[in-house]
Amino acid sequence: MLNNASTGLQDKTVTSAKNGDIKLVAGNSNPALANAIAAHLRIPLTKAIVRRFADMEIFVEIQENVRGSDVFVLQSTSYPANDHLMELLIIIDALRRASARRITAVIPYFGYARQDRKVGSRSPISAKLVANLITNAGADRVLTLDLHAGQIQGFFDIPTDNLYAAPMMVRHIKETFDLANVMVVSPDVGGVARARGLAKRINAPLAIVDKRRERAGESEVMNIIGDVTGHTCILIDDIVDSGGTLVNAADALLANGAKDVYAYITHGVLSGGAVARITASKLKELVITDSIQPTEAVRVARNVRVLSVATLIGEAIERTAAEESVSSLFN
Repeated sequence: MLNNASTGLQDKTVTSAKNGDIKLVAGNSNPALANAIAAHLRIPLTKAIVRRFADMEIFVEIQENVRGSDVFVLQSTSYPANDHLMELLIIIDALRRASARRITAVIPYFGYARQDRKVGSRSPISAKLVANLITNAGADRVLTLDLHAGQIQGFFDIPTDNLYAAPMMVRHIKETFDLANVMVVSPDVGGVARARGLAKRINAPLAIVDKRRERAGESEVMNIIGDVTGHTCILIDDIVDSGGTLVNAADALLANGAKDVYAYITHGVLSGGAVARITASKLKELVITDSIQPTEAVRVARNVRVLSVATLIGEAIERTAAEESVSSLFN
């Protein structure tokens, strides 16, 4: 159970350009990130209770007046995805019935995003279903981070801002590496656009791992497109789940002459034995964000580093509330 009490910060009333106080309400998915965003904005989390009945039914109670307020709901739909999704929907419904002026669903990690198209006969497009649920629950807009597929923005019938972790990663890469020896690598053909964008920002060459996926959760690396000999290779992707793709890609790059292999991934899903697999691998370091709350295994892993997106999301919330451009954050 999460009780969104004050963060201990001095209460500071911040108003948006269109009347109404800004309110932050958090679910149970990532309280550490929610508190960090609140600290950045110098706004205490709105007091709310999100708890379970004995049969695990979710109950929400907003314990402050939100009538006429510009409310931002902070909730990733990460593991357990269904529970956290239901929390998000019920919080939105509670706020709508409490007469909030505008409700923005801030979803640092948008679950079900990998189901963005039909992969076979009689299969669902679950990302569209989830978009419909969030819209119908009463959200007025959505703020998310590094969607798995950009077209998911079009699944929503409400304004949707997709933030990017790339500028933050670029700063970290520039501070950490000798760029003259860096090569950016896409772990598969589908991620080439993302990797090319980052490579352009740091003026680095690009390589591609060509792999064949035999079944869900498993991958077989076939070959490397590009000469990686002597380079420090940086794998770029949006999601790391089982870790199999990264581990196989690192092995293939090193076998083809790469000096070292690092990975920068936005969303550390890291299910099952992924952390142990990455810890035991030849990856020098995996850098993820806290869009998903890091587990204890992640926190103690020798070669996993976590970057915070609290400042990025906080700035986007401020701009949204003030009706200012969000895209200019990435210019």
